[in-house]
Amino acid sequence: MTEQELSNAMNAYGDTVYRLALCRLQNAADAEDVYQDVFLRLLEQERGGWDGEHLKAWLIRSALNRCADLGRARQRRGTMSLDEVPDMAHPVDEGAAELWDAVARLPEKLRTAVHLFYGEGYESGEIGALLGVPAATVRSRLRRARAELRNLLGGFDDGKSVSEADGKYPYARRAE
Repeated sequence: MTEQELSNAMNAYGDTVYRLALCRLQNAADAEDVYQDVFLRLLEQERGGWDGEHLKAWLIRSALNRCADLGRARQRRGTMSLDEVPDMAHPVDEGAAELWDAVARLPEKLRTAVHLFYGEGYESGEIGALLGVPAATVRSRLRRARAELRNLLGGFDDGKSVSEADGKYPYARRAE
């Protein structure tokens, strides 16, 4: 891969890699390490000229793998949570801060599904392919995450279901 291709990939997908790592690891320093490692690995790749979706999928898969590596290392050493370092990685939109703080308290599998679906705009099938699980598992994780968020935020169930199947998205979707 050339330096120009690397620079283009970093400009196009760097924020996605960093946000995903931050979502998974809940630690800005580790997220920066993942960002650096993923793009260094990309630089070492022999193949260049990947199309945008292939490159983005490779970067996300690499980031998820590197996060898993760091997660295992984290279990062996102590870390500081984002709650202990208040202004480290909070959203700029204060109205969304409470929601994303609640998302940060979800278990890792649910948090990752929420981030990829709502934050990055992937569909459940795409997330399933990235995580190596069936799309139905992703939809179950999203459903459990929404229920958990409803409990965490003190919401109520109005009986209306918003799902991928009914096609009613109250949220912005990824641009194609």
